[in-house]
Amino acid sequence: MSDAEARFGRVITAMVTPFDDAGALDLDAATTLADWLVSNGSDGLALAGTTGESPTLSGAEEIALARAVRSAVSVPILLGTGSNDTTYAVEASRRAGEIGVDGVLVVSPYYNRPSQAGLDHYFRSVASATELPVVVYDIPARTGRKIATSTLLRLAHEVPNVVALKDAAGNPAETAKFLRDAPDGFAVYSGDDAFTLPLLSVGAVGAISVASHWAGRQLGEMISAYVKGDVIEAARINRTLISSYEFESGDEAPNPQPTKAMLRLLGQKVGHGRPPMHIDPEWLADRAREVLGHLE
Repeated sequence: MSDAEARFGRVITAMVTPFDDAGALDLDAATTLADWLVSNGSDGLALAGTTGESPTLSGAEEIALARAVRSAVSVPILLGTGSNDTTYAVEASRRAGEIGVDGVLVVSPYYNRPSQAGLDHYFRSVASATELPVVVYDIPARTGRKIATSTLLRLAHEVPNVVALKDAAGNPAETAKFLRDAPDGFAVYSGDDAFTLPLLSVGAVGAISVASHWAGRQLGEMISAYVKGDVIEAARINRTLISSYEFESGDEAPNPQPTKAMLRLLGQKVGHGRPPMHIDPEWLADRAREVLGHLE
């Protein structure tokens, strides 16, 4: 597990998108947050993903967000450009090359649940539209369709700029099979914080994380301990983070509502989510305080 394989860093924060009290994109708050995250353990940032409320962002807002954050930090930046519309994803990925980001994070099409042939065509179309590295994002719980290992392997071997996978499929044994047959240097990032340590054990290089908004240093220490071969210490740190993993999403407060509540507690001006992700349960702020108390 070399640093070269972790080309975007080992702890990449899937950054929330700050909104003001009227629900408008707050670019000043975004640049402040980005700088704060980098100062608190983030090696890289992923913008306009699920945690960044991409379904409610316009294309123009995504571009403005990426440009503002790029001007504020020097760490690697991934921009979410995936869609359930191939034409939109292709155009968004093409535009990303003009912004100065370091790669695109491309979620598989959601809701319409295409076949594996449709998924293959989608990712090849997106990759051909940009010279940027492409990180495939597999999260079947949200998209309704798992990207088959055979499809991932074809893309990894046949499409030169498909270089990494954000794995939120929750099946480390299947990830191990994929990594066994993937090209040398192909990177897998955990896309589910609770699975980061198990995925490290089969060859993942880091995490594209939600909990790193408030526990970036601890996650980095856990990954560093594992990379150095201190599995016992990595497991110990992981135990201190379990309450954070449990907090970051749930049926009553789905991601990113808990993260925004936590960041408000920590003094970051991120606002609330855009509808329909805007109604927080009454207990959320108190629970955020409890979670902070579990960190070292």
